[in-house]
Amino acid sequence: MNLFTRFDPNASEEQLMTLLQTPGLRLERIVSTGQSSPPGFWYDQEETEWVTLLSGEARLDTETGPVTLQPGDTLLLPAHFRHRVDYTSKEPPCIWLCLFFPEESR
Repeated sequence: MNLFTRFDPNASEEQLMTLLQTPGLRLERIVSTGQSSPPGFWYDQEETEWVTLLSGEARLDTETGPVTLQPGDTLLLPAHFRHRVDYTSKEPPCIWLCLFFPEESR
């Protein structure tokens, strides 16, 4: 498995691939090609999410303000920390590596 291949660059929706899953951990590769959260939609997740951007550029709106991510940047989103995806680049595509785990594991 190569994290930078096997996705559709013209997909209309984000492409998710679960790379690893155990009872307390889920690792996903997400490929975004220009997608963003719908207007008024905010994530309010039960799990904590650690994210790193491997390629592309992304902007998130969070309850504490905007965050811009470049390749190599990481971000920890605690459980129930409201956030939304404001922008993802199409070229190059945004390739995210996201680790989800229960709040008490931090």
